[in-house]
Amino acid sequence: MHHRHVLPLAALLLCGSALGTTVSSAPASPAAPASSADTPQRPLRILLTNDDGYDAPGIRMLYDRLTAAGHDVTIVAPLTNQSGAGTRISSAPTIGVRHPGPKVWAVDGSPSDAVDFGLSAVFTRQAPDLVVSGTNFGPNLAALATHSGTVGAAVTAVENGVPAVAVSTGGLEPPVPERILNAMRPTNDFAVRLVARLRDRAHGGPLLPRGVGLDVDHPVLGPDGSGTARGADLTTQDPHPVVKADYTDNGDGTWKVRVGVVDAPARPGTDVASVEAGRVSVSPITPGWNTTTADRRRTAGLLTGLRP
Repeated sequence: MHHRHVLPLAALLLCGSALGTTVSSAPASPAAPASSADTPQRPLRILLTNDDGYDAPGIRMLYDRLTAAGHDVTIVAPLTNQSGAGTRISSAPTIGVRHPGPKVWAVDGSPSDAVDFGLSAVFTRQAPDLVVSGTNFGPNLAALATHSGTVGAAVTAVENGVPAVAVSTGGLEPPVPERILNAMRPTNDFAVRLVARLRDRAHGGPLLPRGVGLDVDHPVLGPDGSGTARGADLTTQDPHPVVKADYTDNGDGTWKVRVGVVDAPARPGTDVASVEAGRVSVSPITPGWNTTTADRRRTAGLLTGLRP
């Protein structure tokens, strides 16, 4: 996943007082402050999804917060836990769907399946203003984001032309469930402020630049996890793999798998560095796999003269 349109997005997110924090980024000209007369305050129509399952604590907590903020929220999420599903889309000719409540749909598939179903079968007359994926239990930092169902759901929305935000809680330290659950409260507070900022700065237009989503990671702070982040940063995805699996042959056709965290220093300006500093990471993401112009030039040099 690559990070483009950083400067326009930086201008969009600057003046962090409305977020209750300070957003750091590359130098950019801040957008002119909007007056109360021309700032739309209408509720947003939000498709809320995740990869932990439609009834997981994170999505229910965020549903309550977004609804309390006045937004029209509909949950369209996987029936069961689909962590690590990435952008997988089912190829079966049928898919199971439950409708346990007026504003809740549970799709027996991946997070991407849930988003596709929501955009096609639930929001039939008009696409939602925003897809929010989360709040995820645990981090989606560095290479974890590439394989994350939480981020995959947001990518699927962006592919379909709908702005999307993926929201996760946690750092790379060993997880303590109670602390992460407590940290979801300040995470959700930040998410609601971010949604309000995007709405207010859009002036009735698109909430984000076309083809761009946001991957938001909130740290876990304080003895019980409920501490407030020290600020927020506009970041890029750290390239290191975070986790590595080791395999041991059991001799019976099966292999034992041990997964460990890769000990690598966080690169400055990345999502990992931001969360490790106790700050919220906000990374612009795109669904494409295109390289930067410089990388394309270097690759072209390697392939010069190559023939079938």
